[in-house]
Amino acid sequence: MHSEDQALPRDVDDQLDQLRRAIDAIDHDMVALLKERQEQVEKVLQLKKAHGLSVYHPAREENLISEKRRIGRAVGLDADYLEDIFRRILRQSRVEQTAQLARRGIRPGATVLVIGGCGAMGRYLVKWFGEAGYRMRCLDCEDWPQAGALCRDVDLAILSVPIDSTPEVARRLGPHLPEKCVLADVTSVKQAPLEAMLACHPGPVIGLHPLFGPATTSMDKQVIVATPGREPAACQWLLDQFADWGAIVLKTRATDHDDIMGIVQALRHFATFIFGRFLYEKRIRMDEALEYSSPIYRLEFGMVGRLFAQDAGLYSEIIFASPERRALLKEYLDCAQSNLEMIAKADKDAFEKHFRRIAEWFDPFSRQALRESTYLIDKLIERF
Repeated sequence: MHSEDQALPRDVDDQLDQLRRAIDAIDHDMVALLKERQEQVEKVLQLKKAHGLSVYHPAREENLISEKRRIGRAVGLDADYLEDIFRRILRQSRVEQTAQLARRGIRPGATVLVIGGCGAMGRYLVKWFGEAGYRMRCLDCEDWPQAGALCRDVDLAILSVPIDSTPEVARRLGPHLPEKCVLADVTSVKQAPLEAMLACHPGPVIGLHPLFGPATTSMDKQVIVATPGREPAACQWLLDQFADWGAIVLKTRATDHDDIMGIVQALRHFATFIFGRFLYEKRIRMDEALEYSSPIYRLEFGMVGRLFAQDAGLYSEIIFASPERRALLKEYLDCAQSNLEMIAKADKDAFEKHFRRIAEWFDPFSRQALRESTYLIDKLIERF
């Protein structure tokens, strides 16, 4: 068997050169076709902008993927391989389209006031609304003496302040707002802020929770939870604006949101914090741990490292946001404590009994989780 650096017979070397030149030519054609495709996407974008159409069309994308898989199988190509390629192409098209549509406002020229506009999420909102043609104003701690002037004739006021400050800030702001102004917040807890906004402002009110951080460069397929408060029709243009930027808007009641986010955010972040604290107290050498980690374990370590790469204050707000969340965390620790006897006795039978019961309860999500995590692992292997 010959390695690449060993001398090859002249005729074999010539054949390899010819084949490689043919492959290079095909690659060149593929790049040219991608450019041509992008030019057609630009024409689609212009039509969408002219007629106010949304970027994301789920049914069309899934039909396209299904068709490409069918064609791939017909010509002997791996259907999963083709799906990966076309999903990447489609996402790039969406991202480029939403980046351009971000400059189009649903209500161009309207005035938007961001309370806490100097914070990370506040700056993010100022950027997106500003680039879409809205007139922007910011109100921060030092600006309260000018609150009346800043609130004059505003069409939308967004509270982007710490969770525990939101009700009080809403009460201070309410008397200055025009009656028709939409008042919204972007905290990760919804019931208490929504009640405070409804109490202080007689006009349109809506609670928002962007399930992404200010480092996000695109809103493509990002989820924003909306909890209606008052006059939903008057608030709809705000939801339409986020949808126009590519976000998925999920409407729900504030109480339902807070219940599920206690699990999705608070409990998950706290469990990750506990794992990270244990690694710290054991002084685990992360470089050594990673060296012995397969991709799935590397991914789990990565989620721990990701948490501690961010702002401690943000996570303390999320985790300890309400008495209900703190009670949930105590239940979690009580559940962990209840396993001590099983560990002390090395009771494999008890473990397997619990395992099988939980596995039955998780089904069919387990199968979905296995597929999705396998996909992530494969992508991690490709990247690193």
